[in-house]
Amino acid sequence: MNIVLIGYRGTGKSTVGRLLAARLGRELVSTDAEIVKRANRTIPEIVAREGWEYFRNLESDICRELADRDKLVIDTGGGAILRTQNVEALKERGNIFWLTASVETITKRISGGSQRPSLTGTKSFVDEIQEVLRERTPSYQAAADHVIATDDRSINQLVDTILALV
Repeated sequence: MNIVLIGYRGTGKSTVGRLLAARLGRELVSTDAEIVKRANRTIPEIVAREGWEYFRNLESDICRELADRDKLVIDTGGGAILRTQNVEALKERGNIFWLTASVETITKRISGGSQRPSLTGTKSFVDEIQEVLRERTPSYQAAADHVIATDDRSINQLVDTILALV
């Protein structure tokens, strides 16, 4: 059974995933890192040259491939849940954990980052986070087997919580 981490950027998926994989002796697979490797470009470059649809298609291909593997810790990109086929593929052999955080926490964690392009293009940083969370929350809720708030909790506490649930 895979452990799949979903949630908006800055909720702790990558950090939790690294420690969780280390503790379990499992391979960590980041869907975003796989996309970058496959396209041989950064995510902002992919989106600028090819567009979001192309990026999402690569993401779907990777989610489908991961459905055939077992005993992984999978760190998904924040928008992986936007396509139901991704969620279905990840659920085939996965237990899905939705990591959440407040807008304030997310803002502190990701401000100044350049790994991902703007999702709305025109909003302020905080407005974009609020808008995208509003849009995605129903999809995160529908996909999640478990919900874990990451605000004011250490990485060790979060990993211990996940381990207790698996």
